[in-house]
Amino acid sequence: MEKTEKTAAELLKEKLLRNPKNGGLRMGEDEIAGAFGFCAPYMEFLDKAKTESEAVKATIGILEENGFVPFDPAKKYTAGDKVYQSIRGKALVFAAVGKRPLSDGVRIVASHVDSPRLDLKPNPLYEDSELALFKTHYYGGVRKYQWAAIPLALHGEVIRKDGTAVTVSIGECESEPVFTINDLLPHLAKDQSERKLKDGIKGEELNVLIGSLPIRDEKISDKVKLNVMKLLNEKYGIIEDDFQSAELSLVPAGKARDIGLDRSMIGAYGHDDRVCAYTSLMASLEATSPEYTWVNVFADKEETGSKGKTGLDAYFLEYFIADLAKPHGIEGRTVLANSKCLSADVTCAFDPSFPDVSDKRNNAFLGYGACIMKYTGGGGKSSTNDTDAKFMGEIRMMLDSAGVIWQTGELGKVDQGGGGTVASFISRLGADTVDIGVPVLSMHAPMETVSKIDVYNTYLAFKAFLV
Repeated sequence: MEKTEKTAAELLKEKLLRNPKNGGLRMGEDEIAGAFGFCAPYMEFLDKAKTESEAVKATIGILEENGFVPFDPAKKYTAGDKVYQSIRGKALVFAAVGKRPLSDGVRIVASHVDSPRLDLKPNPLYEDSELALFKTHYYGGVRKYQWAAIPLALHGEVIRKDGTAVTVSIGECESEPVFTINDLLPHLAKDQSERKLKDGIKGEELNVLIGSLPIRDEKISDKVKLNVMKLLNEKYGIIEDDFQSAELSLVPAGKARDIGLDRSMIGAYGHDDRVCAYTSLMASLEATSPEYTWVNVFADKEETGSKGKTGLDAYFLEYFIADLAKPHGIEGRTVLANSKCLSADVTCAFDPSFPDVSDKRNNAFLGYGACIMKYTGGGGKSSTNDTDAKFMGEIRMMLDSAGVIWQTGELGKVDQGGGGTVASFISRLGADTVDIGVPVLSMHAPMETVSKIDVYNTYLAFKAFLV
């Protein structure tokens, strides 16, 4: 067939207008296979990191295998040194010292490793109608009805009366029981069905079923509760009062799974935001002789406003950089003023089943690569970082130069809702900061969905920034 010449208008369109394409059309078969291969260990990471504490523990293991050592603020580190600092076992900072002086600034990547879940109340265990249940208080922005009638696992830590700690994990192995929250059968749900969706299951109805077998003794009450407590005591050596010094959470039971006949997506609990934590970790491991010192942050408490000593509203990142710079005779604020940051957090992907909540021209799409968010917030850009054009231009050129597939996005229509990230907590320290991450379907649900192409290109974006 004879090749026809492009018209002047066609050439002008190619030159001037955007032409976004799915990453599946832009990547070669070998590249797609590489993306799929990259995601296999990520899925394994998700399975063993269902809480922030588990994510920090798993990450420290990976760091130590790759030559990272605990940070000593009294030591003067030089190019090539690799260090980490655990923040109460629930947040983490790790770094590799670069060739340039710290006064030139550092490259920061900041994600969070907490996810929405159901926490046990301080006095959670009770019996009603010969069933034993746990009372919960949801953590973060959950849609409560999604947590009923699904298998749940119990994770966390208990500090016993004698001060010793015990780690709890029940429901992840095939041989272990799981737990669940009851919902009404449709035959009797006439009144419940009249509720607004947000109240389909109310907060005080998120009661977790944990037992029904009584102790065989007619002389005592709460026979089922006592039997459950007996089993917990035999396994973990705890008594009921120990719940008051415990952090125990219910999370979805089960493993991360491929989604789709083409296996192009991953369905799992906790993509928000462990997908950005993992991709930045893998990029960090390949940037051990960087030009600029880089600092990677895994924060806690993002889903509840970043407050508390392990959230990024605390000072641990600022203190870490100050401690790193002090032996060199450099002020931490000097380092931060010249630093650049990728606030690594997920965004929403366009969902064709619910198109009305999105501005389709400005929403991220599954399979179109890493997503840059110039601003987050809600309504009139409330609580946003809102990156300036110059830094957006730098990131754009960096990604294009590295061959990263990327897109831009917003979190829904202007007056529909919105959301925030940790970007504002870092930019207030003086660092240029922009949000970048993986688009997610069903964000904050017990099972979220991401594209393997997007996961891989987010890793490539972090690698381009850090190396």
